[in-house]
Amino acid sequence: MPEIHPSAVVEDGASLAADVIVGPFCYVQAGAQIAAGCRLDARVTVYGSVTLAAACRLHAGVVLGDTPQDLAFDPADISRVEIGEACVLREGVTVHRGTKSDSVTRLGKSCYLMANSHVAHNCELGNNVILASGVLLAGYVNIGPGAFLSGNSVVHQFVRVGRLAMMSGLSAITQDLPPFCTTRFTTTNTVAGINIVGLRRAGIDADGRQAIKAAFRTLYRKNLSLADALAQARSVEMDPQVAEFIDFVATSERGICGISRD
Repeated sequence: MPEIHPSAVVEDGASLAADVIVGPFCYVQAGAQIAAGCRLDARVTVYGSVTLAAACRLHAGVVLGDTPQDLAFDPADISRVEIGEACVLREGVTVHRGTKSDSVTRLGKSCYLMANSHVAHNCELGNNVILASGVLLAGYVNIGPGAFLSGNSVVHQFVRVGRLAMMSGLSAITQDLPPFCTTRFTTTNTVAGINIVGLRRAGIDADGRQAIKAAFRTLYRKNLSLADALAQARSVEMDPQVAEFIDFVATSERGICGISRD
């Protein structure tokens, strides 16, 4: 049987694996599904729209599956939150359910969300994403696998952040941030360079890093139009990372972040 603190409220109809731990003053609503190895610390709220995969840790004050902060939301619509395996959500994290019927807000496996970060309705986070304290994601944001968003960075609705990209602290974007790129501290929509440390940690070898740097120079440093830069990048054989970089840029609907000239 799950270990449930006497002060916690777990409604009939909630599904908890046998080894789940529910701490003091938690609330788990009917319909919630919590898999094996999950632990809820004090004052965690899990609404009925939530599915928690195995081995997740929710620290004090986490709220999952509340209604979206969208004035057009219809409370009659049924939507969901899905949290992948081995995610860690620190104190005060909030993740809201989708704003349209049958839609979902989803976190991949092994995501780490630090204190007071917020994931709005219909966001999609890939595996191994890290949100530092105070990060704010607006609705329909897509964060690629392995991306790192530093403290108090802000992402506008419908924006994409590419794989292994890194946002510096207090930066903001209203346009897409390509894979492997970094933003500059306290700026808006400004690329500073390539996330070399993140590429090394992800196991991308020296040749792969050099190929990404070359594509970055073509896109950002040669003063070409976007169409000409993409054509030039595609004129040579591309390794998979460069193809990912170029395809991300080519499919951007909001435009991409520009280069810092400082």
